Amino acid sequence: MGGIKLRDEFIKLGQALKAAGLVESGAEAKEVIVDGLVQVNGETEIRRGRKLYAGDIITFDGEEVKIED
Repeated sequence: MGGIKLRDEFIKLGQALKAAGLVESGAEAKEVIVDGLVQVNGETEIRRGRKLYAGDIITFDGEEVKIED
């Protein structure tokens, strides 16, 4: 499981996917999110602007990424 360090209070889901290297662009992030391929804390998330906080876990394409302080 990888991790992303927060620089602010939260990071948006689309930005987190790019920061983790799971997608190459914002357009790709939007596509995989809208297609229902991304989970946050075990539940499918279709909002690209979903705010993620420390402790949240993103799952996509067999990879897990934890949001860290």
